[in-house]
Amino acid sequence: MEKEDLRFVVCINNEEYPASLELNKIYQLVADAEIESEGEMRIIDESGEDYIYPAEWFVAVNLPVAVRESVLRTA
Repeated sequence: MEKEDLRFVVCINNEEYPASLELNKIYQLVADAEIESEGEMRIIDESGEDYIYPAEWFVAVNLPVAVRESVLRTA
C-alpha cells in the first residue's frame, strides 16, 4: 500500500479493551471493505497486530505528511 493511501483514525472509546487501545491515540486503519460495510474497522492496535473493532469507537483523521510519517515510525 502506498503511503498516500494509508488511513488513520483516533480512538474515542476504549472501555472494553483498555490494554489494546489508548483513548485519543492515532491508529492506522487497515483497509477492509467487507469489515467496514459491517460497521467495523480493522485497526493496528497496541499489540502491533490488526484486530477488528466497532467503527463507532474511532474518528477518521487526515494527517499532514510530517505527522503521518511520525506515526508510522512509532507504530
